[in-house]
Amino acid sequence: MEAWPTVAWVLLLTTITDWLKTAQSRDFSMKDIILLHPSSRTTPYPGGFKCFTCQDAVDNYDCNRWAPDVYCPKDTKYCSTLHMMDRSGESVSVTKRCAIMEECLFTGCADVADTGYQVCSSCCEGNICNVLVPRNDSSAIFSSISPLVSLSGSLHSRALCYIIIAIIVVIFTAGRV
Repeated sequence: MEAWPTVAWVLLLTTITDWLKTAQSRDFSMKDIILLHPSSRTTPYPGGFKCFTCQDAVDNYDCNRWAPDVYCPKDTKYCSTLHMMDRSGESVSVTKRCAIMEECLFTGCADVADTGYQVCSSCCEGNICNVLVPRNDSSAIFSSISPLVSLSGSLHSRALCYIIIAIIVVIFTAGRV
């Protein structure tokens, strides 16, 4: 009995499952984002950036799909995402927008009293950085490219690393004496 018919069936079934996976996905890949929102060398102001923006979309796919391709106002620096889910984790509402620092101070997830809903909030810094929605405390975070606190006048990172290494060495060698 030849192995070719078996190999052909395996390849055919593998291809069909790949098609099914592709057809079920309702999220955008980074390749999709680049095609939908191509990078522009000219911005309306230095450091200009874009965020996905939508108000009460039914899910992340609809939000990202219909988000207007516009630059954020100059006084904003972050992209904010608010994601409301039901008990099973299905999206109920997605709101994304450009935000200032004060609007990003409270990230994380919280239960909405007497509704059975959970709301997760996240903020990020960067061009179109709010592609995904937060679904739990691990993804409901504030991610920043630039340091939020200036290190001028304090220890430099290299010196701080040396101090931490020295403390670890002292702790581990003290236990052996």
